[in-house]
Amino acid sequence: MRGKGLTWLGWLAAGWLALGGAAALARDAAPDAETRAWWALTEELSSDAMEGRDTGSPGYDRAAAVVAKRFAEAGLQPAGENGSWFQSIAFEDLRLDEARSRLVIGGTRLRFNREVQLAPSAATPGALAAAVTFRGYCGADEIGDVRGQLVVCYGRPAPARLNGFDRAKALQAAGAAGLLLIAAPGLPGEPIRWPFAYSRSVMPLAEAVKAKVGAPFVQGVLNPDALARLTARAGEILKAGAAGADLPRVELGAASARLTVVRRETRSANVLGLLPGTDPALADQVIVIAAHLDGYGRGEPVAGDGLYNGTLDDAAYVALLEQFAAMRAGRGLKRPVLFAVFTGEEKGLWGSRWFVDHPTVPLASLAAVINLDQVRPLYPLKLMTVHGLKESSLGDLVRQVASARGIAVQEDPEPERNLLRRSDNWPLMEAGVPGASFVFATYDASSRARYRDWYERRYHHPADDLSTPVDWQAAADFNRFFIALTEAAADASGRIVWAAEGRPGKR
Repeated sequence: MRGKGLTWLGWLAAGWLALGGAAALARDAAPDAETRAWWALTEELSSDAMEGRDTGSPGYDRAAAVVAKRFAEAGLQPAGENGSWFQSIAFEDLRLDEARSRLVIGGTRLRFNREVQLAPSAATPGALAAAVTFRGYCGADEIGDVRGQLVVCYGRPAPARLNGFDRAKALQAAGAAGLLLIAAPGLPGEPIRWPFAYSRSVMPLAEAVKAKVGAPFVQGVLNPDALARLTARAGEILKAGAAGADLPRVELGAASARLTVVRRETRSANVLGLLPGTDPALADQVIVIAAHLDGYGRGEPVAGDGLYNGTLDDAAYVALLEQFAAMRAGRGLKRPVLFAVFTGEEKGLWGSRWFVDHPTVPLASLAAVINLDQVRPLYPLKLMTVHGLKESSLGDLVRQVASARGIAVQEDPEPERNLLRRSDNWPLMEAGVPGASFVFATYDASSRARYRDWYERRYHHPADDLSTPVDWQAAADFNRFFIALTEAAADASGRIVWAAEGRPGKR
């Protein structure tokens, strides 16, 4: 498993060879002591011993114990359940047993996770025999009579079409046997990448119980490259779909499937610690700083490597919370600071959603959430995209702190990707807590190339490991920005407030 055990020094030597010797070494000068300490904590959490920290796995539990130990050493107060560091959540884990399953369409057997990825649920049938029909974008005007049929839809809806959730709901209501969404080439900054780690669903047991209603239904994603194996009109469909043009109705023959879903119950915990505030008048204005500990664990091998270490997504930023806790040991800020390390983010933001629904700290006392999720320090930090920049006065504080460090900030240039809603800041924002999260923005050909390499080869893949070519100065610049922002929010003279129409609608 390439690069799995590299320390920062080993990585630096490897990077010197791989990226152009002296020139690369000049760009990635040896990290300073503070950054080395951060990376050592990152190594601890993303090592092979943690087995990718999958939700509900022994590796995750080992990592959570390490985080709790670090918080205790820093003098934080436990903020979990019953005076502990942990908030335990019962999960249902549904995994498709690929070796005992098969899906054939029009006589063509599709390879799981490479040509088709299924999302197993309580509604997944053990067997399926159905006609297969392509119904364009599956908008309300395109579905028609699909009773008993497996429906294929083009994945990126044209304007005014239904979104993915609504399409599945509409097809279920229409009596369809299932939905396969063609994973369209994607948005410019976020192309769909295959293979997927596995065909699996994880959700809290309480949610799983709600899902155990309704008729059998298959749901999954189809690799656009596999469409050519199913119809001679694949090129026509993909070209028209990419342009948002009208799509034809195409019959794709018959489907037969045998689907074996393995179910298990497991538990996984959020890790929560509190740095008490020094001003009693501000005790009810808690600043939340958050990152997610869970990763993908073990999954579909890529280049022979099936361990998804999740180094930048998101071990590095749990490590930053650990480091900040140690830096503030015995030195509280005016407002309390809640260190929230969430589980289940990759499976649907479940840890943060659970915390909102079962808070261990009163929700009304939470003043802001600063969320860290795969920030990507791959090139110099000149421009930063801030999700939540305009929604509240936290954005004004972000601008001030960034400007003082020579960092330009921007709103999300690709709002259609919906990134604000795709990380752990969102459940808290829905609950009324102003929030923000951050990623390094691209600004020239070099930064765009480095981002592309990260996204296509590493993000949610085994190569997000200790071999990732981190720009140490950029990492240090962001880490110090985060620390300064947290301190500024905790010591601010006034409370962070929502902008007009900035607060999301309540769930």
